[in-house]
This record gives sequence, C-alpha cells and structure tokens, in this order.
Amino acid sequence: MAEIFVLAEHRQGQLRDITFEMLTKAREIAEKTNAGLTTVLLGKNVRELAKTLAEYSPKVLLVEDGKLENFNSEAYQKVLSHLITQRKPVLTIIGHTSYGVELAPRLAAALNVPLATDCIDFGFEGEAFTVTRQMYGGKVNAKAVLRKSESYMVTVRQAAFQAQKPSVPINGQIEEIPSPLTEEITSKRFLEYVLPPPGGVDITAADVLVGIGRGIKDQSNIPMVEELAKSLGGVLACSRPIVDKGWLPSDRQVGTSGKTVKPKLYLALGISGAFQHVLGMKNSDLIIAVNKDPKAPIFSFSDYGVVEDLFKIVPVLKNKINELKAQKSS
Repeated sequence: MAEIFVLAEHRQGQLRDITFEMLTKAREIAEKTNAGLTTVLLGKNVRELAKTLAEYSPKVLLVEDGKLENFNSEAYQKVLSHLITQRKPVLTIIGHTSYGVELAPRLAAALNVPLATDCIDFGFEGEAFTVTRQMYGGKVNAKAVLRKSESYMVTVRQAAFQAQKPSVPINGQIEEIPSPLTEEITSKRFLEYVLPPPGGVDITAADVLVGIGRGIKDQSNIPMVEELAKSLGGVLACSRPIVDKGWLPSDRQVGTSGKTVKPKLYLALGISGAFQHVLGMKNSDLIIAVNKDPKAPIFSFSDYGVVEDLFKIVPVLKNKINELKAQKSS
C-alpha cells in the first residue's frame, strides 16, 4: 500500500498547529487514494506527543535521539532520508515554517524528488500530482503538475487548511524506529529559543484579536481600541498601513507580509479587506467587520458585518461589555 508521510512539528514540548492542519489534508488524500497515513515524529522524550498524534494518524513513526532534542536541519535530513529511502512514501508533507523552509529543499535535493513549496492545496489527479500556490501577493492561484515521480514532497502554508479531528476515532500504532544518527552533528548547533521580549505580544497565539486599519484615522485613536481588545480578553492587531505609519510594531501585522492568525474571534475595525490582509486571517473561527463602506471587500469574508463608523460602534460595544462584566460579578 502507498504511504503518505507527515512530519510532525513541535517546539518546547508542544505540537504546533501546522501539524494538525497537515494531518487533516493528508487524511483526505489518503482516503481518496487508499494510501496509508504515517506521521513521523523526531525528538527526545516525546512519547507523550506520539500518543497525541496517534489520535490523528493510524501510524506514528517515533525516532528518539538526544541529537534530535531541538530542531537541526542536518540531523532531520539524515533521519528522514533514511526513513524515506526505506519506506518510499508516495508523498512527504512538511510545514512551510522556519523549520520546513530550511529542511525541505536540502531533503528533496538529497533524495532527488520533486518539491513544491508554500502550497495552499495539493493532491493526486489520476496519475498526476498537482499543487496550488499563490502568486503576485495572492492575486492569482496557480495550479501546476509536478514531473512524474515515484515520490513527491510539499511544504504547506500555515492556516491553508482548517485542522479537524478525525470523524472516526483513531487509535494509531506507535512504531519506534532506531535512530540512524551515529555521529555528532558538528556543522550546526542549537543555542537557544529567542522568546518575545517582556511585554511583547504573539498575535498568533491569541484567541481574540481586534484588528485596525486605515479607518482608525490617527494614532491617538489607538488606545480607545486597545481598551476594547483588553475588555474582550484579546490583543490588538493591524493591517499593513498601520505598521507603515509606525503606529504599531510589525509583530502586530496580519497578512501575507505579516503573520497568519486563527483566533476564535477576529474583530476587524476600519479594515477594507485587501487580499493581502484577508489571507492572513480568513481561517479565524468568527470574523466580525465594522466598516462605513458597504462595498468594503472585508464583508465578503465576514460572518457578521456592521456598516457604520467604528467611532460610533467601539464606545457602545466597550460600554456593553463592561456592563455585562459588572452584572456577572455582582
């Protein structure tokens, strides 16, 4: 039976969302092609993560080695080259993250397999393997057929697929594979994770985001919206014009040139909805837009829309939230 590999990505003891996004798409392809789905987990003391993955994947290949405690593209390449050469999966899926961008090209070159990067969709159509990528800043979706091969490799854009649990419970098999690493990795050495500075904000981890765009008009109006974000238990984000003006730091920017986010709630205030921004937040669970232009593109992607000046909506909304909080605490 043909086999599909998904490389699990983890950091500081936590599986990253991209892993479950890739597994969702991989399960779909596996069902259509009658292929087996296998998740590959590399690390040190990561058996608990393997147990979690076994709920999403029928098979988990676990390779534990002290040399794999932290990501190292050279070590990962050697282990994956060994596994892929042995098992010959028809497809290997890797996240288009800082890990995947470094690892996938050298791995594909070492194995001489076709590689498509930063994909938003892919799959088999008969005997052909097709991929879809976005070009010209997301204005065009380009579909291509990769050269015929026994094996293919893709990197997947974060948030390209909505992570979902299997419709039928899976109790996958965990298979421990002896590490093929026999020598120390000397060309690269892990030093440390660099975390955001104190007070820094990781908008990709927030459950609630309040995004602002040109409609905020002036920097002096930002504190008003930030208070609203805090009252909602969220943080402030923005579109590119706000960063370009220097009103918020670049780590708050949502979009193709910023960050991809998937909060439970995305409240867009005064954001027109340019495709560059939408691509960064379209997979949010709930999108509410406030814009005084009824033809603003953001409304096409919103679950709820309010055609009104944000300066009329924000004070009323903030007061209502505070009122409900007061009632709840009394």
